Amino acid sequence: MAERKSLSQSQKTRDKIKTSQLINRLIDHALGKIDLEQSQIKAIEILLKKTLPDLKQIEVTGDENHPIHIRWANG
Repeated sequence: MAERKSLSQSQKTRDKIKTSQLINRLIDHALGKIDLEQSQIKAIEILLKKTLPDLKQIEVTGDENHPIHIRWANG
């Protein structure tokens, strides 16, 4: 097995772990496993907005005669 270059976790990794812990708390609340107060739910919402991107629905429409072409650059 290859040796790890760094034994400590990066800040990005620690942030991801914290985010997943917040999500797990909300899931447990939704499933009725734990009770959260409204202030706790709001605090989790605020923290998640700082670490997760908002997912928004986007509709792209085009003309049958002039279809839209989307290209992604590999990089």
